[in-house]
Parts: sequence; structure tokens; C-alpha cells
Amino acid sequence: MDFNRITAAEAAALVQNGQTIGLSGFTPAGVPKCTPAELAKKAEAEHAAGRPFKVSIFTGASTGQSCDGVLSNANAIDFRAPYTTNPDFRKNVNRNSLRYFDYNLSNMATQIRQGYLGPIHWGIIEACAIEKVGTKAHIYLTAAGGISPTVCRLASEGIIVELNAFHSAKSMGMHDVYEVEDHPYRTPIMITKASDRIGKPYVEVDADRIVGVIECNVPDEARGFKDADPITTQIGQNVADFLLDNLRSGLIPKSFLNLQSGVGSGANAVLGALGQCPEVPNFNIYTEVLQDAPVGLMKQGRVLSASTCSLTVTNECLQDVYANMDFFKDKLVVRPSEISNSPEVIARIGVCSLNTAIECDLYGHVNSTKICGTKMMNGIGGSADFTCNAYLSIFTCGSTTKGGAISSIVPFASHIDHTNHFIDAVITEYGVADLRHKSDMEKAKELIKVAHPDYRPMLTDYLNHASKKGGHTQHELAAAFAMHDTFVRKGDMRLTDLAEYIK
Repeated sequence: MDFNRITAAEAAALVQNGQTIGLSGFTPAGVPKCTPAELAKKAEAEHAAGRPFKVSIFTGASTGQSCDGVLSNANAIDFRAPYTTNPDFRKNVNRNSLRYFDYNLSNMATQIRQGYLGPIHWGIIEACAIEKVGTKAHIYLTAAGGISPTVCRLASEGIIVELNAFHSAKSMGMHDVYEVEDHPYRTPIMITKASDRIGKPYVEVDADRIVGVIECNVPDEARGFKDADPITTQIGQNVADFLLDNLRSGLIPKSFLNLQSGVGSGANAVLGALGQCPEVPNFNIYTEVLQDAPVGLMKQGRVLSASTCSLTVTNECLQDVYANMDFFKDKLVVRPSEISNSPEVIARIGVCSLNTAIECDLYGHVNSTKICGTKMMNGIGGSADFTCNAYLSIFTCGSTTKGGAISSIVPFASHIDHTNHFIDAVITEYGVADLRHKSDMEKAKELIKVAHPDYRPMLTDYLNHASKKGGHTQHELAAAFAMHDTFVRKGDMRLTDLAEYIK
């Protein structure tokens, strides 16, 4: 390896106050872990000495505690985009101690190239291998694609590579690295099925732009998954029944659809339940995150191929993938986020999107990011990329949370990420609200059917009051957020008395 070897502390020393860092990774998978942690130490030392030190950070999606967590706690982040899941980072976002921009993931690399987000000074990239070929360096990424190609091309000060031995070099070739052209000269992305490859297995840069290579052996900060419970199992069965009904009636192709599933234990359980339903045909996956359940389904032959941006799996599952690359090499492809989440590709190949809602209102608008409209839970991620362009767009959620104190079906969503124009169905453990070919008032009646029984009378009462106001979409504005207001004041939406709000 003909590259300068440095430590993470030496790498952090190169980064100056006010600069912008672009990181590899997508979710905690594939994110460099050593240098960001050293940057947090540097920030604390600089602040203790009375000097300012903050950096801006661009990534493919969220990161883990060794990056978003420690940096936000050290007050080292000026601006951050896009997406978040880390609890400490979330706390700092919600107390407005840093500037955070939530953004559709398919557009992140494009926004950087267009210059809207300012320059990138440093690229910090996690790799399983790096090689010098003539004047070029080939960087083989680890468990995620993210925005790495764009970061590496545009980092003005240079590229720092964390060569992480935790990620097996056997995974070389798993990636399909492709960067779209700048406007207005973009050509079509020539992907017609999930298993297609159109790029290179590595990120290629001029070798002299590699400032240093840090050798390390650090596991991914993988999140474990909750076991399927009766609610997620029933939701999964309801999704499977809905898709099978559509298949039998000819509303989806006999060859079935490519499936996309969002991140989290609920999404993992739903996809697992789908795979266990024998009537669901073997299927392909075109998604942004691949979790444990679909990896297991690949080994069972239920998932024929999978395209993703990130192996958002437990470390045990990841090591199993690495140990069986002979099996996975022609079935699994990892792409940059602007390809995995490309609206063009999603619309072309026929995707059924399965994403998770925090809440859905009576007219089918979905909030997937903010609690009671103010507190950021997670960013929008790629859910809009898929929802707006899918052949069939589905949102799932348990009918209640917090032991029943919060209804997931509400009169008016306290924040809207996805409008009802793009949402085909909302599915809870109580059934399917099929919103296709229905007026707004018809959608409301469908959604009340899948609400928890404790809340159906209240939602029906609200709708009856709202109907007196008239209009295409009927609302009693004085009571539209009565359930949210009651939860904030009393801790339980079930205590809502609409008469308090309707005069």
C-alpha cells in the first residue's frame, strides 16, 4: 500500500474551524468512526482554550454515536444534513444547538454538486481495501454507498481513508459505483432490474489526493432489531393479504413488484412476515436499506436479488454476508444513494414501497418525522423518494403507541411529510385503508376503520362536526389538533373532550 499512514488524531488536526466534511456511509453502516471521534476531542480542547471550533457535516444518511453523537455533544457541529436517528444528536437538534436540514436523500449528492450547500473541504471515507493503480487510487467501500463518489470528487483539501479491517476484503466487488452527470447533460440511468450493474466496484480518485490512510478495526454501530410481536406480525399479514388481493385481481403484475422497505424494527418485521407468507411469490428488492430479515430471505431463496444503498444489519448478519460472498456476489448490489433512491429508476422498474408512519390524518396525509409537529424523531430519509414514484405506495403503523395513549390515526397530522396525492394505502393491525380512487371524505371513513377501537368514536365524532363546515376536505379547525393538545397537557389522547374545543 503506497499511501501515507496517519493516526485519527493526526487526521483531525488537519480539519480547521468552519470547514465542511463529507463522510461515507448511510445509516451507521459504512461511516468512518475514528476521525469524527477525534474531532470531538479537538472541539472540546479548543472550546476549553476559548477558541471556536465547529464543522459542517454532509453524509448519505444518519451516522452513529461515534460521529453524530459525540460531535453534537461536543458542540462541534455547525450545520448537518441530511437525516438523523442518533438519540444524542436528536436532543441537540430539538434544543436548536446546531443547524440541521432534513432532506430527501436522493437529492443530497446533487445539491452538493450544484453548490447549494457550499464547498466540501475534506472527504473521510471508510474502506475495506484501497489500492494504487498507476496515478489512480481505487477505494473499495464497506457496508454502504451513500454520497461517497461525490464527496471524493469534490473534497478540495483531500481525502482521508479509514481502512477498517472489521470489513472483509472479500466484499470487494459488492458495490456498483456510479455518479450521474450534472444538469443539463444527464443521461438515463440504465437500470431495468434490481440486479443490474452500471458502474465500477470502487471509487476512483487521483492517488495524490489521498492525504492519509488510517488503519483500524472498529465494528459498525449496528442497531439490534426487536423481535416481531403480535402487532407487527398482523401488520405484515395484512400487507401480504393486500398485495395478494391486488395480484389476483390483476392490479399488480403477475411477476410481482420489487419491494422497498424503510428502516427500523417494524419495517424489518413486516418484510420478514411477507417473506414467510407462502402465497407471496419470490421477489426482488430495490431499496435504500437492507436489514436482517431480507438477508435471511435471500438465503432461503425467497428474495431473488437485492439492490440497496446500505447493509443496515446487525454485525452478526454482516459478517455472515462477508463469509458467504460467493453466494451473495451475484444477488446483492450496493449503490450510491442517488442511484438507490433515484425517482427515475423507482418509477421505471415497478416498486412497492413500504414505509412507516408516525401518524396519518383522516385524509391520508402522513407525518413520518416529527412528534406533535415539533420534535424531530427521524429525518424524512428516502421515504418520499419511494412514495412519490412507486407503483404502489404503502405506509404501515401500529394503531397506537405509548400503551394506547397516542393514536396513529388523527384528525389532522401535526406535520406533513407525504401528502395524500401519493399514498395508496395505510395499513395497521386492524386492516387496510385502501385510499385509491376515493374522495377525501371516503378516505376518512376508510382510515377510521383501521384506527384503534378506542379512538374510532372520537374520530367519527370529529368527522361529524367537521361535515357541518362543508368543503371538499372537511375540518373543524378549532378541534383539528385537540387530540395532540390533550396529549401534551394530559399525557393521553383518550382523555380528549371535543366539546372543549368546539364552541
